[in-house]
Amino acid sequence: MKKWYAVIGDPIAQSMSPGLHGAWFEENAIDATYIPLHIQAEKLEQAVESLKTLGCSGWNVTVPHKNAIIPFLDRLDSSAEQMGAVNTVHVSPDGTLVGSNTDGLGFVQSLEEAYGEQCKGRKVLLIGAGGAARGIAFALEHMGYGPIVITNRTVEKAQQLATNLKDATAQTLAEAEETLADYGLIVQTTSVGMNFAQEGMPLNPENIAADAVVADIIYNPLETEFLAQARKNGAKTLNGVGMFVHQGALAFQTWTDIRPDTEKTIEKITAIVGGK
Repeated sequence: MKKWYAVIGDPIAQSMSPGLHGAWFEENAIDATYIPLHIQAEKLEQAVESLKTLGCSGWNVTVPHKNAIIPFLDRLDSSAEQMGAVNTVHVSPDGTLVGSNTDGLGFVQSLEEAYGEQCKGRKVLLIGAGGAARGIAFALEHMGYGPIVITNRTVEKAQQLATNLKDATAQTLAEAEETLADYGLIVQTTSVGMNFAQEGMPLNPENIAADAVVADIIYNPLETEFLAQARKNGAKTLNGVGMFVHQGALAFQTWTDIRPDTEKTIEKITAIVGGK
């Protein structure tokens, strides 16, 4: 029987996950399909039940459902339980819905693929406190990065995340702007600058250190205004393509036990998004 997988979110039209997983199924001769599903927040519980009833073998979870989906799953693996966010759901043979989180590890793999471990031992600023930020924060801490400072438009959310980490504090956006020069790694996790979302920057990057690495998990456009300004200030930059591919590869491996070719995929998606 042909298997099928999905990605759920609101909005979802911008997602490149169907093309990503579709190509990997084809490359690995797997008879399966992957579809995008636009699921509004108030219909999330109903959608999860429908996916299970209709025999979906697994699905990815994107904004704004990474936290909200947890009560509707049967159990979480250690990564999702620690992070309090889910981006991958696997349906086990007995029908159990298992949530996991590949965002954080996908980001760290992308960072180290581009810049090795040069950011270790340097202060980290995490912009945003949503589901993706939680995954990245815990993965960075687990892999030896930090101390971590979290800033967010609503500082209370940043404080909540910081209390769940071993060596983290929270700041307002204004405080973070004033101390940007102190950070060796800055990670932008909000939707500001994404093609379908609001334009602009989450904070003014004027004071970013010239030797800092500045990452934005957005992959469309390839260079957000925030990354462009950081680059002009002399910083090294990293867009979200690598994280997107690596987190997807980890999800694919969860479902199929096959690790796809990420290097070729990163090149392909960069070309597509860049219009080459």
